[in-house]
Amino acid sequence: MTKELGKGTVLCDVDARGVVTVTLNRPQVNNAYNGDMIEGLHEALDLLGPKPDARVVVIKGNGRHFQAGADLAWISSVSHTSPAENERVSRLTAEAVRRLDIVPIPTVALIHGGCFGGGTGIASVCDIVVAADNAVFAITEARWGLIAGIILPQLCQAMGVRNVRRYALSSERFGPDVALRIGFAHEVCKLEELEATGARIVDALLMNAPGAVSATKMRTMEVAGSFLDDALFDDLIKQHSDMRQQSEAAEGTASFIEKRLPKWYPGQ
Repeated sequence: MTKELGKGTVLCDVDARGVVTVTLNRPQVNNAYNGDMIEGLHEALDLLGPKPDARVVVIKGNGRHFQAGADLAWISSVSHTSPAENERVSRLTAEAVRRLDIVPIPTVALIHGGCFGGGTGIASVCDIVVAADNAVFAITEARWGLIAGIILPQLCQAMGVRNVRRYALSSERFGPDVALRIGFAHEVCKLEELEATGARIVDALLMNAPGAVSATKMRTMEVAGSFLDDALFDDLIKQHSDMRQQSEAAEGTASFIEKRLPKWYPGQ
């Protein structure tokens, strides 16, 4: 049975094999995340605790896009609240990504359409990423006067520092061919074959002993130094929160909402 989480912004289903499917469900805004969706992701991860038979998590998006980053209208509203509330929101967002990163079972992301901002953060912490041939990626935070700080460590792990330095600074979009070349995606397939490709990978994961798979994942992260230091994690949250309350963020989100170029762009 499918559970509706985060006021219906996240759907969660567990099948008889122990495959947990988490579906982002705000298609009317291209699955842009807001407070409800963040809570929904936490609720989905909470469900894994009482389910020792869970074997694989599959993450996908409803509608035309996987995930379009933050809902900038929501970001703008949060920025006008207290510093403590801004930090709380940043912490919940960062914790959702970190919890998904360290869940001790394999995670598979099925990417179609847009995967922007926080969507790249979700993809970066999944063990296996399959991109459809219509997928488009972008680390967009700087475009709106924000910082991708709470996902930069995971992005660096997933695509390498050199590539993050290009794409997080330029906010350029890149396609599945580039994602595959730089290691951000593991496989590219036709859009109509995305579900079948994911099912094939899930079947391969289920063929392996669950305890051995979990131990391999967690030891791999340990030897690679992938676990975030708590002090750095707290510092990333603080900067992420602070940036949201600065004038650049106000102008960037306003430019999005008003469908205009930001005032800092000199080409006007």
